[in-house]
Amino acid sequence: MDEEAHGPAEASELEELFPVSYAIFAMARTHRAVASAALARLGLFPNQEIMLVQLAASDGLPQKTLAETLQVSHPTVAKTVARMERAGLVERRASEEDRRVSLVFLTPTGRRLHDDVIAVWRTLDEQTTEGLTAQERETFVAIAAKIRTAIEHLPAATDGG
Repeated sequence: MDEEAHGPAEASELEELFPVSYAIFAMARTHRAVASAALARLGLFPNQEIMLVQLAASDGLPQKTLAETLQVSHPTVAKTVARMERAGLVERRASEEDRRVSLVFLTPTGRRLHDDVIAVWRTLDEQTTEGLTAQERETFVAIAAKIRTAIEHLPAATDGG
């Protein structure tokens, strides 16, 4: 349909026509905004906390591995690492086995943020599911996993940043 014959779509129209996609979009956007605000209080941007937690569990990862873990492109990881490096949270070192490979390590400052990040995620998880029963939470996670599996092969699913 062309815009002239149909007019521009409004959010309420999208919600009516595509209730599942709109519900996912609206929930993700709201969740990201709340998470972003909480992370900003720690001096972090979205996705930096995931990288920080990943490095706390397994320090010295190649940027390629971080890209795969975060499901983003290598340039996105490089930009995130550079930003975190400027903030003093990580440092890059060349691999001793292959000098072309850049390994990322947490600094002591980055490591100290780990517990704060976990606390933010715990609070966010509790607040997000406050009105749900244990069964509803379990059902939501199962349905979300099915949806993710159904859409993760789509082109945009490979780069979240």
